[in-house]
Amino acid sequence: MILEPKPDRFETTCGLILSILASFLAFIQIMDDNFGAEELKAVNEKAQAYQWHQAKGIKQNLVEGQIGLIETLLNSGSIATKDTNSLSESMTKLKKKVARYEKEKDEILKGSKSVGRENWIQDIDGEMGKVIGAKEWETTIEHFGEKSDQMAFASMLLQIGIVMGGLALIMQEKKLKLSFFYIMLSLGGIGVAYGGICLLV
Repeated sequence: MILEPKPDRFETTCGLILSILASFLAFIQIMDDNFGAEELKAVNEKAQAYQWHQAKGIKQNLVEGQIGLIETLLNSGSIATKDTNSLSESMTKLKKKVARYEKEKDEILKGSKSVGRENWIQDIDGEMGKVIGAKEWETTIEHFGEKSDQMAFASMLLQIGIVMGGLALIMQEKKLKLSFFYIMLSLGGIGVAYGGICLLV
């Protein structure tokens, strides 16, 4: 029987399984680090997107202030008739600018894919439709955060399994050796399966 705790056969089998679990544990930890790095990158990108959105908002507020001033001047009647048309034209241009800022803010917040091709107005290095919105970065952060948590759980199961395997090797009593061996197989198997599913899904 392969699990019979005879010195040579049992220790060889247990040692081989421990080596496999340790190898998979190393791989899981590397992937966990990668997911953590991607999550941090997404956090930085999200912060930059919100700063960009805020900057557009400040510009929009300034333009809206100019519109308000022109409207006040026109309504006060203190502007000569010959200058009224010029101010009205300026106000029309400023209102178009405000509408453009609104679209830019929407694209920066939601992303080019979400707003649709007809609403692309903000370019990235001269290319339209390349904006990844702040909301999209939030989704990415959640995704990599969940993946990192899953990898950490798989890593914990594997580590406990490896400890159980080590105990199986040093125990003298047959029943204890087999008990720790089966615990190692169970936890290790679950850890490998869970980590593998997390990577594939």
